[in-house]
Amino acid sequence: MPPRHGRLVLVGAVALLAAVGCTTPGGLQSADTARVFDTPSTAVEDIPEEELAPPATSLTAPTGSPAASPAETAGDTGTWPTKWGPLSAADRDLIKKVRLATLWEMTIAQEAMQRASTAKVRTISAEISEQHHGLDEDARELAKRFDVRLPVRPTEAQQRWMADISGRSGRDYDVTYVKWLRLAHGQIFPLIGAVRGSTQNTLVRRFAEICNAAVLNHQRLLESTGLAGPEAFPTPPAV
Repeated sequence: MPPRHGRLVLVGAVALLAAVGCTTPGGLQSADTARVFDTPSTAVEDIPEEELAPPATSLTAPTGSPAASPAETAGDTGTWPTKWGPLSAADRDLIKKVRLATLWEMTIAQEAMQRASTAKVRTISAEISEQHHGLDEDARELAKRFDVRLPVRPTEAQQRWMADISGRSGRDYDVTYVKWLRLAHGQIFPLIGAVRGSTQNTLVRRFAEICNAAVLNHQRLLESTGLAGPEAFPTPPAV
């Protein structure tokens, strides 16, 4: 992400967005042949209950008894009223998917800073890691404001990607790293665009803009390595 001028001003941080709408690969192949053929979807996806953080405990009623969360009063798939405008299920999905993205991409980028075989990949990994740290702070602050439960660990697909990357070395490590990160960034774009175009919540609108700038920048960084082959791109959507 370019310098974070005009970024969403967020206070504090709670305990990390997206699976980054990531599709499960049908088995790990070599770095030069593996490919995900499913077209990414912008539909809201359920995240397993066991992969979500516990409900926020800081929001309490005047009597000291736990206050009802928006999910309990309006339904987790419905639209919640907030002082910044309506918060749709898709808005909340973006916050969760950004958290999911950061859970694995920041971690693997930090690893690549040490293990990548070229200075170019190590350099871009440092920038990607730093920007994901900022996205994580933003996602966690929005989750705190809106009482949204965030994922606490990567999805199974993301864990397989991490294992595939970590299990390689040399140029094969670099190629596999670039492949999975570039693919994931290409898959989150439709959700970001859909939320930016539809949200009536001013905080989420700004957050979507920040996410869009970050994802575009990360795609450019990954492509600048010259290692992003055809298998690093999602299947084009049907027209």
